[in-house]
Amino acid sequence: MLDAAVAWMNDRGNTEQWGSTPYSQKPGGVERVERYLTENAPYVAESGGTPVGAMVLDSGPSPQVPIAPAGEPERYVRLLVSDRRHAGRGIGAALLAHAVEETRRAGVELLRVDCWAGGGGELVAFYVRNGFTPTDRFLSGSWPGQVLARRVG
Repeated sequence: MLDAAVAWMNDRGNTEQWGSTPYSQKPGGVERVERYLTENAPYVAESGGTPVGAMVLDSGPSPQVPIAPAGEPERYVRLLVSDRRHAGRGIGAALLAHAVEETRRAGVELLRVDCWAGGGGELVAFYVRNGFTPTDRFLSGSWPGQVLARRVG
């Protein structure tokens, strides 16, 4: 799904967000996914038994990105991806709604996510439409990022 997302973005001229190398061929890409599956809380959305989206929740942002700790307990969306063949069906929104419920169930009031802030801000706008508020902007090298937060308590 991640490799297909890179190809989909590249087909639309977006090589800045995730680059042009398939995710599975990036240094550390496979290992990162393995960590997501073993050290974090992964969720898979299915349609008719076929995976169509995935999300990973953690207790904070990746230590590899320059994002300040929240200063309170939080849940953090580390990864959100959907199969682009099923675009427009609300898969990402459904996974985010599940993240809200999981955060609430854990007795935590803050859910955060970061995303690419380039390309006219379409990805930031997606999170805003799903109840998140932009907070801090950051740069990871030359990659522009946006942190967004949602209170769920």
